[in-house]
Amino acid sequence: MTTPEINIIWLKRDLRLQNHAALHAAEENGSPYRIIYLFEPSLVSQPDTSLRHQQFIFKSIEEMNRDLLPYNRQVDLFYGDAQPVFEWLLNAYHVKNVFSHQESGIQLTWNRDKQVKTLFDRNSVSWTEFQRDGIVRGITHRKGWDKQWFATMSQPPMRNEYSSTDLPKLDHPFPLPHRMKRDLSTYPAELQTPGEKAAHHALKSFAEKRGFNYSKGISKPQQSRGSCSRLSTHLAWGNLSIQQAYHYIKHHPNYAKNKRSFSAFLMRLKWHCHFIQKFEVECSYETQCVNRGYESLERTNDPNLLKAWKAGQTGLPLVDALMRCLAETGWINFRMRAMLVSVLCHHFDQDWRNGVHHLAQLFLDYEPGIHYTQFQMQAGTTGTNTVRIYNPVKQSIEHDPDGQFIKQWVPELRGVPVEYIHEPWKMDLDTQSLCRVILGQDYPTPSVDVLEAARSARQRIWGHRKDSLVQTERQRILKTHTRNRLSSRKRPTSQG
Repeated sequence: MTTPEINIIWLKRDLRLQNHAALHAAEENGSPYRIIYLFEPSLVSQPDTSLRHQQFIFKSIEEMNRDLLPYNRQVDLFYGDAQPVFEWLLNAYHVKNVFSHQESGIQLTWNRDKQVKTLFDRNSVSWTEFQRDGIVRGITHRKGWDKQWFATMSQPPMRNEYSSTDLPKLDHPFPLPHRMKRDLSTYPAELQTPGEKAAHHALKSFAEKRGFNYSKGISKPQQSRGSCSRLSTHLAWGNLSIQQAYHYIKHHPNYAKNKRSFSAFLMRLKWHCHFIQKFEVECSYETQCVNRGYESLERTNDPNLLKAWKAGQTGLPLVDALMRCLAETGWINFRMRAMLVSVLCHHFDQDWRNGVHHLAQLFLDYEPGIHYTQFQMQAGTTGTNTVRIYNPVKQSIEHDPDGQFIKQWVPELRGVPVEYIHEPWKMDLDTQSLCRVILGQDYPTPSVDVLEAARSARQRIWGHRKDSLVQTERQRILKTHTRNRLSSRKRPTSQG
């Protein structure tokens, strides 16, 4: 019996049907094709992965399948690692081509791809990987990167069209376990709605109304929930591409009316690719200090402080509110994320690796290339960026002056007057009784003295920057990850 000849589209972080180069290539090729997504046990079990990520993926694919139904097509789901799944597919079919987008993932995904490539080569299978957004594979410097990014973004997004197929339903030995399928089918209402339609709805509402307050509310924990684009989760899992978002905003009729905010948003789309490009070039960001000189920086790593930080029980109201909000909704704005990392690494003197997986699990928009590079930047382990030690009290006063966000997420403090909401430890016992919150009983006392902890951290971090290996590594990092080369004359600290 002749083995059927087919092509395979391997979905990863590109869960959409439009502006999809791999699906377009499969249609252009003309041969029958199947679309697959792998829930890989080796990846699902990693400490950076959580159920909410898998649920978002599953629900996004459910929507894709509804839209593919008129063409008798669907995304076939597998519960298995790539090597055994593709071995089975190659045995069941005569696979000519595999189409996918490149993935800037953790080291495990890179090792997996190398193994699968060997399998494909051994079986004369052509694997075409298309560039994802503005991230370029194989570069060793940034010369010309900005120009190339703008050239990519200026191109109109691809319009995909689909043909019908008469391929029968795929029966394979890698079904999702019953319990897993049940868990994936239940999606918490508090989390952002998955799928391509929700992505375009968010983009449209941002361009037509919400984005007019973008610059004004970007740093505020409460206002940012409406005024920020809220596209990060859709971009992370590929419900929407960077090119689609850029093109839509750049050419929207409201662009001229709101040029300041929209230009700021477009620049952040570029930063999005900039940080993933760093990770693409140097994926050791995942496990090691990118500046090796910081491996020798000693930390106290108090387990009680780490536990309080993770639980939102630090006694620092804004810090606790942010962590609790994140645990329930999967999203907080950039400045508040930076502050959480700053408190962890500077005020609580923790190695950044102690908290990096916890936040990865909570962020619904977890993107490895952004997560690890940003985490290290805020932890001060690059040796190139300005070390920002955020004062959580100052941030609270500036960005949640009335304590609205704090009181929403830390209900223990709802009776506390505004004058004490940022520093409840300044209340005397009588005031605490009147507010019905006794510190140390109903709500924790501060885990650290904010000012003293910051002073100590500043001395440690800045003092360590004089280390000879830190200085050597700084030169290497600037050469690899920035557009400009260092001249023989000393230059100020780069923002990367």
